[in-house]
Amino acid sequence: MWAACKVKVHDFLATTSITLRRCLRLGATMAKSKFEYVRDFEADDTCLAHCWVVVRLDGRNFHRFAEKHNFAKPNDSRALHLMTKCAQTVMEELEDIVIAYGQSDEYSFVFKRKTNWFKRRASKFMTHVASQFASSYVFYWRNYFEDQPLLYPPGFDGRVVVYPSNQTLKDYLSWRQADCHINNLYNTVFWALIQQSGLTPVEAQGRLQGTLAADKNEILFSEFNINYNNEPLIYRKGTVLIWQKVDEVMTKEIKLPTEMEGKKMSVTRTRTKPVPFHCDIIGDAFWKEHPEILDEDS
Repeated sequence: MWAACKVKVHDFLATTSITLRRCLRLGATMAKSKFEYVRDFEADDTCLAHCWVVVRLDGRNFHRFAEKHNFAKPNDSRALHLMTKCAQTVMEELEDIVIAYGQSDEYSFVFKRKTNWFKRRASKFMTHVASQFASSYVFYWRNYFEDQPLLYPPGFDGRVVVYPSNQTLKDYLSWRQADCHINNLYNTVFWALIQQSGLTPVEAQGRLQGTLAADKNEILFSEFNINYNNEPLIYRKGTVLIWQKVDEVMTKEIKLPTEMEGKKMSVTRTRTKPVPFHCDIIGDAFWKEHPEILDEDS
């Protein structure tokens, strides 16, 4: 009797297994369609392996945007801090970013060399960073521009570049910080000539044509009593975001088993967050102080 039962169970399981395999094959066949060939037209945009992936965002037509929203000249601290807040949000969402650098209306995000996020597809890197940044800009606008309504949504364009070595990555970031210095020195003199000397933009541009950095510094000091080296570092150096451990104090209600009501107590916890610095990154001091940034195993 038991032998007959075993045979019947075995036959039932075998039949069921065959039926299941047929259903799976049929399902796989039905999941495809004759239109799937269009996927073959997608370009392969996989970033080179073992290279630093850098996504740089730039504000689209931000000269007009700044004028329409009454940005202070030559620098608006509200706008710069808003940009940094957006960059911090991006880093917190995409934790494979090891460092970010921003100035004016641009920000660069560096993904670790070994990252495999989005299968290293350049289009995914760029669209995720750009969309997160742009939506954060709108979301946090009122926190920084309380009296200035957002008249229309801002736009940001992006690009992806891969750098094969630590030195080329450092040279890229040095280039962006050097660009910050050059542009800020020019803008500081340009707007001083307009706001304090009463020149028109065309006249100020003509006055500065052909001048060197030393000439601009001399104009600032001799005509406006401005020592450029005393200008805020955020304007001269830009903003560097790196991961740091930060102690946060929170208030929690703690209730003991023998007590009817809980007590509010301050609790300190340590979190790793993207923290802003306004410092030189062209020299070696910064990189010696933060070797973990270029550490492949960080």
